[in-house]
Order: sequence, then structure tokens, then C-alpha cells
Amino acid sequence: MLPTNGEPQDLRPGLPEIFSTPKTKQMPVPNSLTIDGPFPGQLAEVIAAEADRLGLDLPAAALPGLAAYASRLWAWNERLNLTRHTDAARFVARDVTDAAAVCPQLAVGERLLDVGTGGGVPGVLRAVLRPDLKVELSDSVGKRARAVAAIVAEIGLNIPVHERAAQQVVADAAAAGKPFDTLVVRAVAPLAKLLSWFEPLAASFGRMLIIKGPRWEAEKADARHRGLLKQVAARRIASWPLPDSEGESVLLEVSRRERAG
Repeated sequence: MLPTNGEPQDLRPGLPEIFSTPKTKQMPVPNSLTIDGPFPGQLAEVIAAEADRLGLDLPAAALPGLAAYASRLWAWNERLNLTRHTDAARFVARDVTDAAAVCPQLAVGERLLDVGTGGGVPGVLRAVLRPDLKVELSDSVGKRARAVAAIVAEIGLNIPVHERAAQQVVADAAAAGKPFDTLVVRAVAPLAKLLSWFEPLAASFGRMLIIKGPRWEAEKADARHRGLLKQVAARRIASWPLPDSEGESVLLEVSRRERAG
């Protein structure tokens, strides 16, 4: 279990430390990942250079997978609006940084659902950075779900993509006796709305990890005012700087409150 005293915590022992000066143990990515499309092999070098500029220590073995995903995402983005981060600088500064910052908070082998995945960020990135994780993606917008399913197939990743609301995916998984350990949410909805969707299902999954920006405290206060924090607790467990900004992103853990007795 993660510490829950409300303060940013040290990274979990035994897991790769993404934000660090010394090089970390490299975690392999599937051999089937390839770089194709309009951005050949040098895209991996550009991503590595951007990561170095930001002080982001990525596993070298993950770079081909990150480049493969970025190239296919950008190619699909010409047909369907999936991302605003259409160059390596923004891709690394916002998408890779967020995905990497959450990885150390995840236990080996956790089963994750990326809620409202859009074009696959950050779920696909997390699968590349941590191939031990069991990642699944969901999006209720059919054309986005089908696009990201095509993207992961094109780069050789075996990631289930659910073309329906995450609430139904969570309920179905629990009913089948295979509940998700963690739901991961980024840029989907305000905290109050997320809790209104998932609080009734709190017994059907382990916890939620929600990436939020500088307004997280105001969102938490609003959720409390609406009575949405009676059955669950929301705690900040990590934070990291927004690249090229004075602000920061935070990671909120939402879990069921322990009942006395």
C-alpha cells in the first residue's frame, strides 16, 4: 500500500526511479516494437535529448517504443484530432513526463485501466515504460477508441482497448472476478465529476490515481462541498514540476475510507 499521510512520498523501493540523476536499471520493451511512419530512428534520439534537457531519466530500452508510438499517434492525428502535443518537445514535456512520474507509484504487475484514454496518453506510454504492468485502455468515443486500438496494433503492443464508458468496464471486470487494481485518470474531468462517476463503484476496484494541475486543491474543496468525499478519501501522494513552468502537477490517490469496527 502507498503511504497516505497526504504528503508527496519517496518512490517505492525496488522500482525504477524515473526522475533521478544516476542511471536506473533498464526495463525491456517488447521486441516487436518498431519505429516506422514519417519519423525514422532519429526520433528516439530527439526524445532522449528532450528528456535530458528536462532532467527526465528514461530507460534507454523504452526509447524505441516511445518513438514508435509518437510517430503513429502523429500520423493518426492528421485524420482525427487525438492530441495537441504534435512535436517531440511537447510530447516529452507533458505526456512522457506525466506517464513517467506515475510509474514509481505502481507495484510490479498491477492491472490498470486508463480512463478516457483519447489517443492513448498516458496509458500506452506507461505500458512502454513499465512492460510488467497489465494496462488496458477505455474511451467511450468510438472513433477515438478504434484509432488508439489501431495505433497499438501498428506498433506491436498487446493492449486491450474498450470502446465504452470506463464505469461499465470497471463493473464488468469486477463481476468477472478480475477487478482492476488501479484506475488512472488524466485530463478527463474535474474531480467532483470523476467522483460522481466512480464513487458508487468504489468496491469494484482498488484505487484511482488522478493527475491534476495547480487547481487540485480547489477541485478537492468543491468535491467535499458536494458530499463526494464521505465514502472515499483523496490524498496527494506525489508531485512534480510542470516543465518550462513555475507550476506543478500532482498525483491524487482516491481510495475507500476504512470503516471503524
